[in-house]
Amino acid sequence: MCGIVGFVGKRACADILVDALKKLEYRGYDSAGIAVFENDIIKTVKAKGKIGEGLSVKLKDEPELHAVCGIGHTRWATHGEPSDVNSHPIGNGRISIVHNGIIENYRDIKNFLIGKGYVFESETDTETVAKLLDYYYSGDPVEAIEKAVSIIEGAYALGIIFRNHKNRIYAVRKDSPLIVGKGNGESFIASDVTAILEYTREYYCLERGEIAMLDQEGIHFTDLHGEAIEKELLTAEWDVESAQKGGYEHFMLKEIHEQPDAIRNTISPRVKNGLPDFSECGLTADKISSYKHIFIVGCGSAMHAGMVGKYLIEALARTPVIVDIASEFRYRDPLVAEGDLAVIVSQSGETADTLEALKLSKAKGADTLAVVNVVGSSIAREADMVIYTNAGPEISVCSTKAYAVQTAFMYLLAFEIAYVRGTINEIRCRELVKGLLDVPGKIGECLEDMSVYQFVASKIFSADSLLYIGRGLDNALSMEGSLKLKEISYIHSEAYAAGELKHGTISLIEDGTPVIAVMTQTALKEKMISNVRTVKSRGAKVIMICRSSENVDTDCADYKVGLPDAEDIFLPLIATVAMQLIAYYTAVQRGCDVDKPRNLAKSVTVE
Repeated sequence: MCGIVGFVGKRACADILVDALKKLEYRGYDSAGIAVFENDIIKTVKAKGKIGEGLSVKLKDEPELHAVCGIGHTRWATHGEPSDVNSHPIGNGRISIVHNGIIENYRDIKNFLIGKGYVFESETDTETVAKLLDYYYSGDPVEAIEKAVSIIEGAYALGIIFRNHKNRIYAVRKDSPLIVGKGNGESFIASDVTAILEYTREYYCLERGEIAMLDQEGIHFTDLHGEAIEKELLTAEWDVESAQKGGYEHFMLKEIHEQPDAIRNTISPRVKNGLPDFSECGLTADKISSYKHIFIVGCGSAMHAGMVGKYLIEALARTPVIVDIASEFRYRDPLVAEGDLAVIVSQSGETADTLEALKLSKAKGADTLAVVNVVGSSIAREADMVIYTNAGPEISVCSTKAYAVQTAFMYLLAFEIAYVRGTINEIRCRELVKGLLDVPGKIGECLEDMSVYQFVASKIFSADSLLYIGRGLDNALSMEGSLKLKEISYIHSEAYAAGELKHGTISLIEDGTPVIAVMTQTALKEKMISNVRTVKSRGAKVIMICRSSENVDTDCADYKVGLPDAEDIFLPLIATVAMQLIAYYTAVQRGCDVDKPRNLAKSVTVE
C-alpha cells in the first residue's frame, strides 16, 4: 500500500513522479520515495512523512536529476513501521521495485533467501520480492518476473526497474490495481488514473498475470509465458479540473456540493419513459422475477448504502434482503447459491474484501451485479453485470458523493424490483421515480446555507463522544452519519437504533452528552419523540434532524436542522448532506486534516 507511479519518456521525470505521487495523497500514506535512472545507476530518494515534509525536502538537497525514467511510491505501512528504511522504492544496485499489496508467504521467501546469503535491511514484505527478483535475474527481466510471481502468494502490484535495462519499466499485478497510461511519446504506470490525468487520459487496465514493459519506444504486454497480448485502450471520462478543488477549501466540501449532479448522472440514464430501466447491464425483468434471494455486500459506506437498499426493497417489494460486511461474508459460509443475486458495492471497484465476496458469489452460482464508480476496475471486470455510478473522481478519503449515488441507485433498484414483482403498480412506480429525480433539487436547497451546520458543529466539536439515533431508514442513515464524524473528526461516535437505548446504551448518557437524532419517518415520529425525550431528561444535548416544518419542542431537542419537505421515503437520502456537513465542519473546527484523515486509505486493496 498505497500508491504507485512510473514514467518513461524524453523529459526529466523527477518532478513528474513527485507531482503524480501528490495526486495519490488522498489514498493515505506515511512515507514516499522515487527511484530513477541517473548516470547509469539507479538513484533512490525516499523519506518518512508527507511528501512536502520528507521526500521534497530531500530532493532539494540532491543535485539536479536529469533522469527520464523512474518509479515512485507512497507507502501506507503494513509490515514494518513508517521509516526511511521501510519506505519504497526498495532494492539494490541491480533492481528496484515499488509494491502495493501484501505478500502472504514473505516469511518463507525471506528464510529461503537468507539461506542463499541475502541480508535484509528493512522489515517489509516488499524487500523479499525485490531480493527474489534479484535471485532469479540472469539478464532477462521477464524471465525473472515470471519465476518470482510463480512463488509469491498474496495480492500485489509491482513496478520494477533493472539497472542494465536503462529507461525501461516493468509492471505486473495480481489483485492490487495498476493501470498503464499512454501519453504523447511517453508512458506511465499508476495505481489510479487521477495520478496521470494532467499528462494523459488514455490508459490500459493491467490484468492479473499480465506483464507490461514500458520504454521510450512504447508499451508492450505479455502473459506470464512471454506471449504478446493486445489490449483495449481506454479513455478516462474525468478531466484534470474534476480532480482539483475548484476553489473549495477541501475536496470533501467540493464533493458534497457535487452530489446533486452526481445523483442525476447516476439515475437519469437508468430511467426510460418515467420507469426504471436496467437493460444497459442486462438486469432484465425476467431475471429480477427469478431471483430467490438478494444479497448486498460492501464495506464501510458502501455497506451502509446496502442497509438503505435492504429497508427499501423489503418495504416496497416484500422481498427479503441479506446485507453483509464484505470482510465477514466470505468467512461465514454464506447461503448464496444459483438463482440468487449478489449486489456488490464499491466506490473504487478494487476493495479487496468486496472483490473476494464477488468471486465467492460467482463460484456458488449466483448472478453478480457490481455497483462501482471506476470504469474498468477489478470488480467491474469480474461481475456478470455492472452499473457505473458516474460520480466522477472522489478524492477525499471520506466518501460523500460515492455514498450518495450508491444509495440513490438502491432506491431505483428497489422501485424496479417492486414493480416487476407486482407489489407496486405502474402509477406508484412512476410517482417514486419522479420523487427520486426531484431529490437532487432538494439536496441543492440543503446546500444553500452552511450556517446551520457550522452552528451545530460549534456545539459538538469539543465532545469526547456522542450518539446518533434513528428508526427504520433513519437508523441506516445514522450509521453513515456516525462513520463520517468519527473518521474525519476523531470523535468517538456510535449509531444506535433509538428503540434499543434502554437495553444498555442509555447508561452512556450524562449531562451534556450530544445526541444527534434523525426523525424523517412520519409513522415513527411519536416513538422517536419518546426516545429523544428519554435521553433529553438524562441531560443529553439533542440535535434533531427533521423537516423544517416540524415543530420541535424545547423539551425534545436543543437544536434543529431543517430539511426541505419531501415524501418520507426520500428524506433519508436528502438528510445525508446534513450529516456530511455536520461532520465536515466539526472536523474543520477541530483542526483535522479533512481530506486525509489519519490511518485511513481511500482504496483498501488488502484484507
